[in-house]
Amino acid sequence: MVMSKREAASGGRLGADGWRQPSLTVSLPEVHGSVPVPATGGFWRKFFAFAGPGYLVAVGYMDPGNWATDLAGGARYGYTLLSVIMLSNLMAILLQALAARLGIASGRDLAQACRDHYSRPATLVLWVLCEVAIAACDLAEVIGSAIALNLLFGLPLMWGVCLTSLDVLLVLYMQQYRFRYVEALVVALILGIAGCFATQLWLAKPDLMGVMSGFVPSSEIVRNPAMLYIAIGILGATVMPHNLYLHSSIIQTRKYADTAESKREAVRFATIDSTVALMFALFLNGAILVVAAATFHTTGHEGVADISDAYLLLTPLLGTQLASTLFAVALLFSGQNATLTGTLAGQIVMEGFLNIRLRPWLRRLITRLIAIIPALFTVYFYGERGVGALLILSQVVLSLQLPFAVFPLVLFTGDKRKMGSLVAPRWMLVLAWPVAVLIAALNAWLLWQIFAG
Repeated sequence: MVMSKREAASGGRLGADGWRQPSLTVSLPEVHGSVPVPATGGFWRKFFAFAGPGYLVAVGYMDPGNWATDLAGGARYGYTLLSVIMLSNLMAILLQALAARLGIASGRDLAQACRDHYSRPATLVLWVLCEVAIAACDLAEVIGSAIALNLLFGLPLMWGVCLTSLDVLLVLYMQQYRFRYVEALVVALILGIAGCFATQLWLAKPDLMGVMSGFVPSSEIVRNPAMLYIAIGILGATVMPHNLYLHSSIIQTRKYADTAESKREAVRFATIDSTVALMFALFLNGAILVVAAATFHTTGHEGVADISDAYLLLTPLLGTQLASTLFAVALLFSGQNATLTGTLAGQIVMEGFLNIRLRPWLRRLITRLIAIIPALFTVYFYGERGVGALLILSQVVLSLQLPFAVFPLVLFTGDKRKMGSLVAPRWMLVLAWPVAVLIAALNAWLLWQIFAG
């Protein structure tokens, strides 16, 4: 028999279940199926059993990289780019729902699914691209945490960057306990960030009509190359590629039964969990941009795109030191929160694509060094002024990697052989494919704008 083009492209014949090879290992074996799910009970009991993974995913949508792009967008263009944050968040909700569905239906995370579908060379390329994205995300965490330490305690950025490498000890300490404790810590830090920005919004007193109009998309975003660059950065900071790998894995920490009915229920509650959590991310990202628009754009400080400048200006413009302090505290919470999920994502990607395991501290240290080296270089040669541009660039790198995670995800979840009765419904695919194409098109437009000058 002759192989189809699809089978040849995958490096071998696809099996009856749609995979080129069987699943070799479970994802995150040390915590796989460790959180019990009640077999009986009402909606809220099961809702709280599944609540948690969505918030770990949401952390990636409010990391320090978001701060740089949201501050730049709000200061330069007022409330205009709120529509980009909203649309990006809606895309994230859709894609994360597909990621959870893939993990539950196939028993594979996205990295394992790529390994079990594509040829070895293609798998290695996808792995390298994903590692680059994780390194870019880690770079944002390193810089964001270092800036927060500098603002709060006066610690030099060089020392702050080096100090962030020690957060691996926090991760190792948390891994000794139940996965629920990790989720609880993440939720607590998210609530702390939300409280800080709720107070910031109250102090900034934004124009409510301007905020509402900002959620209406404007064609100027596409026509203005500088605005488009920030918009793509927001997209890269909001829809994060490594979160798709993360979500498809950590949803499997729930101990649901291996039946079609139980898995269908798990898909429903996992989707609710991630949707609610990502609405928190929408509030926080929108709050950062709104505070920047209300405080800087309307007072002639449109050039503010640097986190340190924003910190220094908040006090005189809002009339209280509390504004700057809360800003820095929220930034520190954001950076430290992202380290927890970054560690898990790095472990999932390496184990899933390559089927090898490294000790968590070694994997984290390697990722940190990759992020620390360019951060130290930038701080040493360009000082604090170069840090903001590096943060925005890191988010653009994330956005450029997105199609290589999104297209396989949509392809797998739309394949009935792979997903069985839990294959994504037609309406989800009708939305997902245009989202994937739109992301690729925006990235191509961004590259053209950059290289065309």
